Amino acid sequence: MKVLKTPHGELKTPFFMPIATKGAVKTLSSFDIERLGSPIILSNTYHLYLRPGMDVIKHFGGLHKFMDWDGALLTDSGGYQVFSLAKIRKLTEEGVKFASHIDGSRHLLTPELSIEIQQTLGSDIVMVLDECTPPDMSLTDLKKSVERTTRWAERSKAAFEKGRDASNNFGAQLFGIVQGGTDIDLRIKHAQDLMKIGFDGYAIGGLSVGEPFEQALEVIKALDEVLPKDKPRYFMGGGKPDEIVAYVKNGIDMFDCVIPTRNARHGLIYRFVHDDLSKPDFFESIHITNEKWKFDEATLAYPNDDDPISKELSRYSYAYLRHLFTVEEVLGQRLATLMNLKFYLGLMERLRS
Repeated sequence: MKVLKTPHGELKTPFFMPIATKGAVKTLSSFDIERLGSPIILSNTYHLYLRPGMDVIKHFGGLHKFMDWDGALLTDSGGYQVFSLAKIRKLTEEGVKFASHIDGSRHLLTPELSIEIQQTLGSDIVMVLDECTPPDMSLTDLKKSVERTTRWAERSKAAFEKGRDASNNFGAQLFGIVQGGTDIDLRIKHAQDLMKIGFDGYAIGGLSVGEPFEQALEVIKALDEVLPKDKPRYFMGGGKPDEIVAYVKNGIDMFDCVIPTRNARHGLIYRFVHDDLSKPDFFESIHITNEKWKFDEATLAYPNDDDPISKELSRYSYAYLRHLFTVEEVLGQRLATLMNLKFYLGLMERLRS
């Protein structure tokens, strides 16, 4: 187990980061996240840059103060938006030219600007700007992309060091991002190139974009032999509970994923079945809108749990939660989100023990 020391607390690995894309975990407050016991959240550079804008964030002295969050904060660099906004952006050596999805305004996101935004936000863990590549990219284009991402990583580190004194979080760490699709040789080379530059931790990007889990796991196994053992490894954007268990066995320390919160808003609930994580059926997912839950009197909390979130969940039944979703009450989404994040954070606790 590694321990990451940040200005906003120590992070014991492995850990999971709830997604607070626009400065909030959907349907939950910062107080809710504190009660869940998560020491860190993830927010999105691209979205916060557009709204509320850096003038507002500067006024409040960083995102921590703006959203009243005392835990650690990781911000992505905008690289994933480079991938997801393919129809309204253009890649250049300088950076990414894109049109805002809000009002169509034109912007240029460079490695330097990405770092400046993240230092304004006051992130504890800052990510370099990278290009997240699709799984069907040709090897020729993939190599060009990885080479550009390496150059962007060098520029990101230079900007990070230059802007440290003006940052809203002087003690922040900077992570590099390993790309290369599912090509093992390219992944290894890119990891080695980033290690020559030198970073506080290493993320593995571009492995939650449609490739089979088996291929992603092979990449993780190969990188486990290459990346520094004493530096944290961050699997970006994944994954399902059983996949997380497999990744942890192969050296991954950090995770983020929209699965628990997004699925919660659609009535899909995760819960433990037994304690043997070596078996893939240690959990189940249920659709709370199914008829079978209509008269179910069981409470939403696990038996014998007495933490603050469990005390809240124990007041409600599965039948009541089903009713909330049936009549489209937002409270249903909130309770389901609490349940799923408690499951994911509980999974990490079990993996640490």
